[in-house]
Amino acid sequence: MLDHPLPDTEAWVLLFSNNALPVLRATRRRLDEMRADPDRVDTRELAHLILRDPIMTVRVLAYIQPIRGRALQNDITTVASALVMSGIQPFFRRFNELPTIEDMLKDSDPHALLGVLHIIRRAQRAADYAQDWAIRRQDLSVEDIRIAALLHDLAEILVWCFAPQLGLAIRALHRADPALRSVDTQRRTLGLEFQDIQSALCKVWHLPDLLQTLIDDSHADRPRTRNVALAVRLARHSAHGWDNPALPDDYRDIGQLLNLTPEAVRQQLGLEPLPGRPAGAIQA
Repeated sequence: MLDHPLPDTEAWVLLFSNNALPVLRATRRRLDEMRADPDRVDTRELAHLILRDPIMTVRVLAYIQPIRGRALQNDITTVASALVMSGIQPFFRRFNELPTIEDMLKDSDPHALLGVLHIIRRAQRAADYAQDWAIRRQDLSVEDIRIAALLHDLAEILVWCFAPQLGLAIRALHRADPALRSVDTQRRTLGLEFQDIQSALCKVWHLPDLLQTLIDDSHADRPRTRNVALAVRLARHSAHGWDNPALPDDYRDIGQLLNLTPEAVRQQLGLEPLPGRPAGAIQA
């Protein structure tokens, strides 16, 4: 396990590109079950399984891009399309004997495994929020939005997997000073930001341009990217409960995206109404 920061973005990209990326143990277990009887595999069920695991999702998208390049002019941005393009049998041959995050971190500080599983759970929640809002906005390709939210913090997940002590150090800095911005804790510990690594990985793995744009918060003036960014923000701010002081701003911004009042956003999330507040209505 890596216990010190690498010198630059390129070194991190080489580390992740030259090693097999681990998936969740539950993902591998279910894939092994499906592999035993491929004729009965439901493509939608397989896609749903993949779309709960950020690393498995990016592995599938990176795998399909060279195949797509020989056959199609347009990017493949969804897992379902990737499965159709590859075929079920070739897919199972390619993704066999997958390493798991749990095995990779079994000899590390137990807090490291809990930390990376927490981040993955946060990514899953962000993907769920983003998908729900994309449906409400009648987005023409909801899965693009879901995948972008799921992969938004991929570099953070990978750092925790390959350098858990650095992940723990970043978390310790933030806990010692909650007012410290996340990017500042990253720079202090790694000498760069997760976004730097992520942008480089997207290019090396030839991920679709659309997906790269949706993941990049600098494009948050665009409604689809804002959908993703706000879902990630909400998942992050509510990760430890619903009393984070940043959440009221999230409700306001989400409301602007969905044409809802902040109170209506709260109710959409299943939260109790604030005292003295009427039921949220659609904004004029």
